[in-house]
Amino acid sequence: MSLANRLQQLREQIPLIAPAEALRQAAAGALLLDVREAEEIAQGTPETARTIGRGYLEMRIEALATDRDQPILLMCAATTRSMLAADDLRQMGYRRVAVVAGGFNRWKDEGLPYVLPETPDRDALQRYARQVVLPELGQAGQTRLARARVLLVGAGGLGSPAALYLAAAGVGTLGLVDHDKVDRSNLHRQVLHRDDRVGMAKTESARRTLEALNPSIRVQTHELRLDASCVEDVLGGYEVVVDGSDNFPTRYLVNDACIKLGLPNVYGAVQGFEGQVSVFGAGGQPCYRCLFAEPPAPEHAPNCNEAGVLGVVPGIIGLLQALEVIKLVTGIGEPLIGRLLLFDGLSTRLREVRLSADPTCRYCSSGSEFPGYADYVQLCSAAPATESLEETPSNG
Repeated sequence: MSLANRLQQLREQIPLIAPAEALRQAAAGALLLDVREAEEIAQGTPETARTIGRGYLEMRIEALATDRDQPILLMCAATTRSMLAADDLRQMGYRRVAVVAGGFNRWKDEGLPYVLPETPDRDALQRYARQVVLPELGQAGQTRLARARVLLVGAGGLGSPAALYLAAAGVGTLGLVDHDKVDRSNLHRQVLHRDDRVGMAKTESARRTLEALNPSIRVQTHELRLDASCVEDVLGGYEVVVDGSDNFPTRYLVNDACIKLGLPNVYGAVQGFEGQVSVFGAGGQPCYRCLFAEPPAPEHAPNCNEAGVLGVVPGIIGLLQALEVIKLVTGIGEPLIGRLLLFDGLSTRLREVRLSADPTCRYCSSGSEFPGYADYVQLCSAAPATESLEETPSNG
């Protein structure tokens, strides 16, 4: 059968709806899919449309429409591609598929609303090609990553994998705060650093590695010990904080500052073969103090020098922290807000614990006024001042 005959047959079987009707149905909950290619999308797309290239439709549709009875409206430049796409979806079992008559050309001619998506430049499109094709992310999500400002507290076991993958993903500005220097005993887990940089400031070593990996990003370094006198100045320039510190004074300080500044706090902790990760202080959800109102006694929370850690474990937890950052920045998926993910490396098992906000929490409870910063070293009976910022002992 010729293409012309096939299209004529499909027009008799698949509903064609006017663009104005498609706009109304999309507002009522129908899934509007723009199946044009990226260079066409750059000319504009309906604001409510999900963009997914025709070549990826069959692979991606089940992630966008799990219900085979969900109304789906397909749009291309005119009608041909969307008609063929609709036929493929019908064969996959989708029962309520329609095509926008005249496609985006008619949509635009009729003066219906559309947006011009902000698109990455040519270099970025090449560098991030394998993630831009994900319909959940797309070019709009990549642009949001490029504009993001993320601070990593600690350039050690957790900060290393998180920083590497956030840089590779295209996070536009990465901040690194750490006062310590590279030590040879760090290298089995702190993969930002190299043997020939032993003795170098971790922030400088990390900057060199990240800029070599992705020259298009900006790396800001803060070679200092984070404390109450400087925490707001440092954190205030960012929109997401990744806590990779290894001591309780810093952990409570970061939590409290994030609450005061309204920043999400992506928490990670490891010890031995175990780790945990969550997102605190975002949108009235539980904070770190809701989980651990008081720090444990020092003998119950040894640091990694005392308890040891298998290098790949902070790698796994740091990557999960990076994933949470990407979700927070782009708005995709379901971040670990109100959930604590526990990882057991010896059995390779994950377990999730639901968290609730403490209504009596002095820092994050509704209507509470910020009580100020504490003497965190005294509060936590902390380790000596020589302790560095790296992966946190599991303190749950």
